[in-house]
Amino acid sequence: MNDRLSFKEMCEKFEVTPRTLRYYEYIELLSPQKEGRARFYGPREVARMTLILRGRRFGFSLEELRQWLLIYDQQGTEEQNRVWIELADRQLSILQQQYDELGVTIADLRQLRDQVAETI
Repeated sequence: MNDRLSFKEMCEKFEVTPRTLRYYEYIELLSPQKEGRARFYGPREVARMTLILRGRRFGFSLEELRQWLLIYDQQGTEEQNRVWIELADRQLSILQQQYDELGVTIADLRQLRDQVAETI
């Protein structure tokens, strides 16, 4: 059973453009196996791509994710998990602040909309 994905299959699986996938390789987030001009992605690269996309959804920068992934290779799981907790705590604080600000903005917009609606 072949557990490798081609470049095209990787793009389809993660719904990313070829440009995005090539960029992730360029900045060393991914390291596919190369056979001539063809690239193949094994389970390690699939797992890394899952983590990268999840991290992006949470608002982490690509450089933060690259550094975090390097920790696993250089220092192991325990240190990577420790750093993850620090990053997550920081990002949770940022997201909470954005959430609070958005709540105020929504309330202001709702109040203004209601004021204008009363005039017509």
